[in-house]
Amino acid sequence: MSDRRFFLSGKTSKARLREAEQARNNRLEIVKACSHKQVSRRELIKWGIISGTGLLFPINGLSPFVRSAFADSNIPTGAPPSPLFGVQPFTQPMPRFDVLPRDPVSSLDPFPTAEANTTQQPVPAALGGGFGPIEGRPPGPIWAHQQFNLLPPQVGVSVTQEGAKVNTVYNPGVASQHNSGINPATPFPPRFHPNLPDQTLLKFWTFNGTLPPKLLIGRYGEPILLRHHNRLPIFQSQNGGFGIHTITTHEHNGHHGAENDGFTGAFFFPNQFYDYHYPIVLAGRDTINTNATDARASGPADNGGLNKVPGDWRETMSTHWFHDHMFSFTAQNVYKGNAGMFNIYSGLDRGAEDINDGVNLRLPSGRASVTGKSWGNLDYDVNLMLADKAWDRDGQLLFDLFNFDGFLGDVMTVNLVFKPFMEVERRKYRFRILNASVSRFFKIALSDGSPMIQIANDGNLLPHPVTLTQLDEQGIAERYDIVIDFSRYSIGQKVWMVNLSEHKDGKLVHKNLSIAEAISGNSDDPAVGKFLEFRIARDPAQPDISQVPSTLIPNPDLSNIPVAQERIFEFGRGAKQTTFDPVSSFFGPWGVKTDGGDMLAADFGRISAAPRFGTREVWTLRNGGAGWDHPIHIHFEEGQTLARNGSATQVPPWERGRKDVWRLLPGGSVTITLQFRDFGGMFMEHCHNTVHEDNAMLLRWEINGAGGAHLNPLPTPIPTPQGVNFMDPTDILPTAFP
Repeated sequence: MSDRRFFLSGKTSKARLREAEQARNNRLEIVKACSHKQVSRRELIKWGIISGTGLLFPINGLSPFVRSAFADSNIPTGAPPSPLFGVQPFTQPMPRFDVLPRDPVSSLDPFPTAEANTTQQPVPAALGGGFGPIEGRPPGPIWAHQQFNLLPPQVGVSVTQEGAKVNTVYNPGVASQHNSGINPATPFPPRFHPNLPDQTLLKFWTFNGTLPPKLLIGRYGEPILLRHHNRLPIFQSQNGGFGIHTITTHEHNGHHGAENDGFTGAFFFPNQFYDYHYPIVLAGRDTINTNATDARASGPADNGGLNKVPGDWRETMSTHWFHDHMFSFTAQNVYKGNAGMFNIYSGLDRGAEDINDGVNLRLPSGRASVTGKSWGNLDYDVNLMLADKAWDRDGQLLFDLFNFDGFLGDVMTVNLVFKPFMEVERRKYRFRILNASVSRFFKIALSDGSPMIQIANDGNLLPHPVTLTQLDEQGIAERYDIVIDFSRYSIGQKVWMVNLSEHKDGKLVHKNLSIAEAISGNSDDPAVGKFLEFRIARDPAQPDISQVPSTLIPNPDLSNIPVAQERIFEFGRGAKQTTFDPVSSFFGPWGVKTDGGDMLAADFGRISAAPRFGTREVWTLRNGGAGWDHPIHIHFEEGQTLARNGSATQVPPWERGRKDVWRLLPGGSVTITLQFRDFGGMFMEHCHNTVHEDNAMLLRWEINGAGGAHLNPLPTPIPTPQGVNFMDPTDILPTAFP
């Protein structure tokens, strides 16, 4: 498809659009049958309907990318564009995130327990009948919450996963003047624009079933118990044509035990819940600052002071997110709406810019003296969730699971609404930008080329801020925190966020455009160009006293910690499957090669690496080809980037802090160092182009010798509605336990 548009222009002839629409409808019938498990992807490949890369073979009337009888050689072919029903860009306000209620943990009924709650309940006949546990977490001591008694939850947050409905309890966490005039008391419908259709129960599966997306707020020193209820349809066929009703929630990139990590094989079923214990602790808490004497290692207290905590203050994290991680269905479920953000506040990153105690960095946020909140002010601290979407002729979400290279939408959304505007004041704002697409990369600039200050990469503040006129490419799941100073503009002016990265397929960025090229409207990629409009509305009521210090959070010094092991992981195509468990293994074109072994497709029963508890290792992540890019995510522990392509000098300033997602770049490599401490269990490493992940670019690793209830190696959970079974690992690579 390198010479074709992946979405036809709206100016294409009606005959060609009808032909493409019919072809796509035929294709989506196959997608639906596959999602209902009436036919497998493996069978479709065997029958010659799709190729190993997920492309439909050129059968006229089946693939919208087949050369059309209505197209001449000058008209590229593609899928029909998403209809906008006359809606114009920048005609709706951008909603701030919906802040989840923080209740006493005693409000949760039943009360949370260290081991999974195995109280029995009837299981619907559609799920096999009989009885099963109310909690889907694997039972017993191996999957008990680690350090639960030492770090008991103090806050309870209850959420559901369910189909689309109207939000009547929207809490933006700010007054309407900081939410572009949106009245939170007005019911918020599940639609991408007021003049677009409501999404249906089966097409849109969000947290609590509603928009805007949800924001979890936490602070160091105050553990949270997140109870996630699965209220999705009991029948798998009730999925709107894609997605699956089993889920597992990954808090990306939480430092806690594997039982709370959203392991891809620890999924749970409709009518069950899963209790996730987020202790919100600093890494190194068992070995560094164990007496909690350093004020920089702290969480904000309600009285404006600090609650000191053990651990390394240089491991402080700020901007996380959470999303589904269901084995081989992550892309589909996240695309349907299973994604939210998580702001973590600390003594350093207080969320109260007027508290000047020598620890608080005083980043743009809001004043405690105005709001009465000593931490977590959101007035000038804004979460942005970027995602490309597509919809069908009826305006309903559309996803094609057969493009194994990656799915691209033709419509840009911010906070799950179509190209909105945001009213801002003439002062500094912090933006926490999440790439929540399934396959698309972004490169962000302001339309006038003015500077932005990057202060964080992924969940971590950088050692030093970096001033840029264009951000680096942002891979899927990466978070870039930036500061924009709107005081340089006059009231009434407008400026836009612009995407410069042009795609022709889901494998990688085709090229990065100049700002002028991107806003010209000449790109074949409909997601290029302006996507968020800033309207400079007024002067701030109080002077801007926020700061961007020249030093933020330095990296931990690892020079005295020996390297226990070096490992090499190569990500590429041509994977083979050596195990054939029907639940834990999957066949797909993508895979991972470990330490020079075979390129293997995913099996969450296979152990590919087992670093020893309490050690430090060096891992090299290699891209096995030049025709694609992979944003690689390693769960559990933040890492430091040592080199790109073997050279420390090729690591740019904005990657010199701690990270949890690394873009390999075509044909490139990244060398990183990680530590394994405080908690244990089984974790994952995978490509966060979630279409690649779901098509077998994922592996399992576990921390070896963590002590306590953790065996070596750990048994693999195999969930059913009637309870979780365990089996021995299907495979253990020879280099896993060196």
